[in-house]
Amino acid sequence: MSVYSICLMCTVRCPIKVEIENNDVRLIEGNPHAPGIEGSICPKGAAGVALLNDDQRLKKPLIRTGPRGSGQWREAEWDEALDYVAVSLKEVTEKYGNRAVAMTERANLNSHISKTFMKAIGSPNYFTHDSCCKGSLNTAFRSLTGYADGSVSVDIPKTKHIILYGRNYFESIELKAVKQLTGALDSGTRLTYIDPRITVTAAKSDDYLMIRPGTDLALNYALMHVIIKEGLYDAGYVDRWVVGFDELQKFVVPYTPEWAEQETGIPARQIISLARDAAAVKPAVIFHYGYRSSHYTNEVYFRRSMIILNALMGSIEAPGGIVFKKGAAEVGKKPLNKLTGQELPRVTEERCDGVGTPRFPTPDPAHGVVQLLPRVIMEQDPYPVKALLVWRHDPVLSIPDYQYNKRAFSELDFLVTIDINFSETAWLADVILPESIYLERGDSIQEINGLKPSLFIRNAAVTPRHDTKPGWEIMKGIADRMGVGDYFPYNSLEELWAYQLEGTGISLQDFEAKGFVTLAGEPIYWNRQNGIKFKTPSGKIEFVSSLLENNGIPSFPAYEPVRPPAEGSFRLMIGRNVAHTHVSTQNNPLLNELLSENALWINGAQAEKLGIKNGGLVEVESTRGKETLRALVTDLIHPEAVFMLHGFGRRVPALTRCYNKGGSDTALQENITDMVGGSPALQHVHVTVKPVVE
Repeated sequence: MSVYSICLMCTVRCPIKVEIENNDVRLIEGNPHAPGIEGSICPKGAAGVALLNDDQRLKKPLIRTGPRGSGQWREAEWDEALDYVAVSLKEVTEKYGNRAVAMTERANLNSHISKTFMKAIGSPNYFTHDSCCKGSLNTAFRSLTGYADGSVSVDIPKTKHIILYGRNYFESIELKAVKQLTGALDSGTRLTYIDPRITVTAAKSDDYLMIRPGTDLALNYALMHVIIKEGLYDAGYVDRWVVGFDELQKFVVPYTPEWAEQETGIPARQIISLARDAAAVKPAVIFHYGYRSSHYTNEVYFRRSMIILNALMGSIEAPGGIVFKKGAAEVGKKPLNKLTGQELPRVTEERCDGVGTPRFPTPDPAHGVVQLLPRVIMEQDPYPVKALLVWRHDPVLSIPDYQYNKRAFSELDFLVTIDINFSETAWLADVILPESIYLERGDSIQEINGLKPSLFIRNAAVTPRHDTKPGWEIMKGIADRMGVGDYFPYNSLEELWAYQLEGTGISLQDFEAKGFVTLAGEPIYWNRQNGIKFKTPSGKIEFVSSLLENNGIPSFPAYEPVRPPAEGSFRLMIGRNVAHTHVSTQNNPLLNELLSENALWINGAQAEKLGIKNGGLVEVESTRGKETLRALVTDLIHPEAVFMLHGFGRRVPALTRCYNKGGSDTALQENITDMVGGSPALQHVHVTVKPVVE
């Protein structure tokens, strides 16, 4: 028997086909009908079978009986656990007000349910993981186009030249995009890769530029200088769709390729060549704006610079360039209903992180800036936040400065997590509510906007192995007990699906043959002469941004030189690998076997100076902590930097496979935020490295 569903081993949510026999999963593969997937699956997707049968999964509701972090729990029935959560949240709201409750989650198909819950109880403090991932990219896009980054995509199959700044497609896998990029390269698309580290993606590039860490903005200012000076930009497009070009032209005059060579380490001739090569194929060129955009304190300006380069090429809303995602309305169909579309209580309190207020005006209030939450909890500024609901997120391990996060979350009056595994955050919780994994549950129908919008459905493949529930049912249970259940008009998954599909003309039967419904037969591009629908006040791409300027923030700040680390110190860089998703898969039996711990990449010449041997233990120290892990001595990294994979060095004893394996980047990072864009500067910290005598 085959079941069509949606993977959730990472946040990409690839469509899958699950082969079932006797209520057990025999095989997981990509949905053969899904465009761009055609049956493919990545290692994480295949390892869903191991997650289903993992004996270290959460199996039953748990209530803490000992001190926070002690690992002392007792099992509870669902009614008792949900009653306890509702009573505890009510106690907090009665004592401190509705705003004292916050919620954070990894954005998911059911996020409309989470947002509805927070509005229903009257709290403004809804957060997602997005700020730690790509908050500054969101702000950059909104400042230039009026759209958030989630409304934008890249047309890889039709591009002729793609420039990637550390966007490591072939290791932080997004399956459909990887297949598209592989096909494009086979057809002659040019790939330029820019990164202080030689990655798998770098190895597949036509041109690789090893840039000094932290100097990407200097490179882009120099590219703009060349493009404008030599008249390489799309003048017709810029005249029609851009405001602020004259101001940019004056601004980039001093930022010559020769100047950028001194800052970035990239020869001026290569900068000039890149500008000319990109312009030669415009508008079918992509200066890729990236995904995780949480590197440096100038992140929002770096991301703006990439989007501006695309605008100069005329590649925004062009085949082979950057495109805006189209939804059901673009093809004359009604979008899915969401719970947030109903009339909900109006929340008038300001957010605790200040987002959307004069204190912090430019990041997106729809997501908040979650890395500010620990400080808010500790300092009770601007007001106390005393209860936290966490769903599918591990903020203790995802927010920089692990030890501070532990202290802050331990100060909460009440902490509840909804998760499938123990996490660093769940280990501190008062109540843990175990969620059924994606193979055991259905969820809200997925609406995928793009050049060809479509709907996908997650069906349960097998029955739950343990006493777990789907998250949408858990949230409904808490809402009912808090007296706001009327805002959740469903009692089953079928009723939730019926609510979503009402008025769309689409039925559940339409999903049966392939697991999805396609809403458009051909790709939808807007007319480049008069049909591009920018959401800025001017209706154009705003190089001089009203969002920034109206809040007293410059659109073109002068470049601040990046000082090299002190002798014996290095800038800490982090990233991902094909085997793992952020902080969620390190304990998976199969994926742990593929990669059980991380190593510290360090330049060979620097390692020799410090007496560090390949494979030897090293101690890495910052202002926030120390970590010990193995060294990987290599010439494939810039001498000013060291690198480690994110998500290792775990401190939860119940996760026996990954416990104390490798080092934790979070324990070394400082919690410093780009105060215009909203992302943390995860690669701001400098560390020292020394060998450990074994």
